[in-house]
Amino acid sequence: MKVLKFGGSSVGSAHRMKGVAGLIDDGESKIVVLSAMSGTTNSLVEIANYYTNGNAEGAADTIGALEMKYTKHVSELYASKEYADKAREVLAGVFAFLRSFAGKHFGPVEEKEVLAQGEIMSTNMFTFYLQEQGKDVVLLPALNFMRLDPAGEPDLPYIADHLGDMLEQKQAYLYITQGFICRNSAGDVDNLQRGGSDYTASLIGAAIGAEEIQIWTDIDGMHNNDPRVVEHTSAVHHIHFEEASELAYFGAKVLHPTCILPAKNANIPVRILNTMQPDAEGTLINNELEEGLIKAVAAKDNIAAIRIKSSRMLMTYGFLRRVFEIFEKYKTSIDMICTSEVGVSMSVDNTSHLNEIVHELKKYGTVSADLDMCIICVVGDMNWENVGFESRAMEAMKSVPVRMVSYGGSNYNISFLVRGEDKNRALRALSASLFNTQK
Repeated sequence: MKVLKFGGSSVGSAHRMKGVAGLIDDGESKIVVLSAMSGTTNSLVEIANYYTNGNAEGAADTIGALEMKYTKHVSELYASKEYADKAREVLAGVFAFLRSFAGKHFGPVEEKEVLAQGEIMSTNMFTFYLQEQGKDVVLLPALNFMRLDPAGEPDLPYIADHLGDMLEQKQAYLYITQGFICRNSAGDVDNLQRGGSDYTASLIGAAIGAEEIQIWTDIDGMHNNDPRVVEHTSAVHHIHFEEASELAYFGAKVLHPTCILPAKNANIPVRILNTMQPDAEGTLINNELEEGLIKAVAAKDNIAAIRIKSSRMLMTYGFLRRVFEIFEKYKTSIDMICTSEVGVSMSVDNTSHLNEIVHELKKYGTVSADLDMCIICVVGDMNWENVGFESRAMEAMKSVPVRMVSYGGSNYNISFLVRGEDKNRALRALSASLFNTQK
């Protein structure tokens, strides 16, 4: 069985929903994970914000506007009054629920209950449409099997057991479920946060031992460069899980790096496909490494570089530990790090506590910080025994000022820290050198 995930833009209108219905009707049994219809989650966040601030009138106005949109979706989606009425009944219950918070306590638990309604609406509407088309389909409520453990991580044994029981009890040709939403260990409605619906699909795939997990988006796979900057880019047809994680972390917008971990650990391939170009090959991600190939270049913007210079660092053990403790104190992760005998340079993508970090680091040496930097990441088989790969990347960057270079921390990337204003020039230079000459 395969697991297919469709994002908000893929089910963002009645027309798009009908298109997705056509894509999944290929004669194979599958579990389909849906996000909320595009724009819905933003409206629900706005509603929650109004309630949090005690503004029930503002919440009511936003609820009314959202309800009008869904009324229009229903009239466009169904051909029969029977199924239109079924959808209207479910939606009426959801909007009554959203209005029920007026004048009541509204905290984090209630906020997550509100945010869950988008996926509940989209999956019910889609299931009713498939039933109207005569399909053998069952809705599997994610809140009945998707759970977090006390540490806030997905409880895979629980998910596998409860989902397995539901599949046995409700046998069908197609199964529909919600992405993103779950329950926590206390039984309250919660969400998966990192990766959202992609994470749901990966967890379900791992739980049932799926043949393949397909992530359907409006992007045709993971690209070998940023198509907005470099001309003639193309989707990478095959990539290793580790390479995909590097690309996801360093700028590729298709996947969150965390969301494919369950699939990687269960050795289940993930395929990225485009709902707008369903015949395109897309990108296959699995545990098979194509040796000796550079696959892609990605960029991560809004980086800050911090340098500490101190003669006291020389031959002093514990120096880096004290430095890292400052970043830990302010919950700020480090992207890149380079050291010498008298100094250390680091990059961070979270600058919310930069001033406090710099202030505390001054206890240990002279500190400088550069803003508006960019990390350029070259991804592929970067095993150090592949002679010449690093020199090709360095040669391509010969005319671009480079603040830091990270090589050897991973077998799958070389990273360059450059000024944000040099990003486009660096991407084009690397593309010309690495892909036009690669055999």
